[in-house]
Amino acid sequence: MNKRIVIGALVVTVTLPAVAQKVDPAAGFPSRPIRIVVGFTPGGQPDIYARFIQTKLGEALHQQVVVDNRPGAGGIIGSQIVVDATPDGHTLLSVSSAHVTSPAVRAKMPYDTVKDLAGITLTANATYVLSATPSLNLKTVQDLIALAKTKPGQINFSSAGSGSGTHFAGEMFKQSANIDVVHIPFKGIPESLTDVISGRVQFTMAPIASSVSLIREGRLRALGVSSKKRSSLYPELPTIAEQGITGFEWDSWGGLLAPAKTPRAIINKLNREVVKILAMPDVIEKLRALGAEPNPTTPEEMDAYVARQLKTAIQLSKKAGIEPQ
Repeated sequence: MNKRIVIGALVVTVTLPAVAQKVDPAAGFPSRPIRIVVGFTPGGQPDIYARFIQTKLGEALHQQVVVDNRPGAGGIIGSQIVVDATPDGHTLLSVSSAHVTSPAVRAKMPYDTVKDLAGITLTANATYVLSATPSLNLKTVQDLIALAKTKPGQINFSSAGSGSGTHFAGEMFKQSANIDVVHIPFKGIPESLTDVISGRVQFTMAPIASSVSLIREGRLRALGVSSKKRSSLYPELPTIAEQGITGFEWDSWGGLLAPAKTPRAIINKLNREVVKILAMPDVIEKLRALGAEPNPTTPEEMDAYVARQLKTAIQLSKKAGIEPQ
């Protein structure tokens, strides 16, 4: 046999595993512990969602999964860590709606929110509740709108701070209802709710988990929820859209992302495992206890959702006259 033919055959045989490895980069993944970065302190929504996934994802992938809290700059510091990480699936990012509201109120971002991160899946979404001070005796969303139209510029709404998800929820309601109301920012959700309870501020949009006990105690008057569907935590309360503001929807959502150049095979593998976790009865039960619902998507749906949410946030910010910082 010709020596060149033999050598050529050996070369082909030797290189086949390398070719196979390039075709399926997920075959050896994960090869070390996975880190889920959270750009906020422990206890917040993106942290809670990450910890619901953490243990079960580790068991499914036979590797340790750790949650790494890196708070600061409205989540931007944590996001930058993941943007700069090696794109091999071992460094992930758990985000909330602040992922799109932060760039909407900043003059300059250190990364591109859409292009520099790749979606794995949305994890969960939770509604906001439009609540009013009880002393106004309002019963519906239309009652509030009617009151605001008789007193332009005299009705105030509170938020957890300028540029927060609660601020954007309030601005969306203001613009959708075409009313002239004044935004009053506070340091956090508890402070913003306290002033509505006291009557110093007339209404607010706050996460249902933060509001529902106060509503049931009669300290807040719930008028409607901001989600597309009614909340399982408070099913008797109609949506804002049901009450005449057609198409109104603004959720507090969570999602999982990776660096943009992470191989699609690894993204898909992570997606499959996380989607399975979000369908587990104990995870669903834990989410619903917080007023949230599992919201698994494909990676492509996650990317499209982030792009739409960012566009909406920028439009709301500009129309509201929020000055970029």
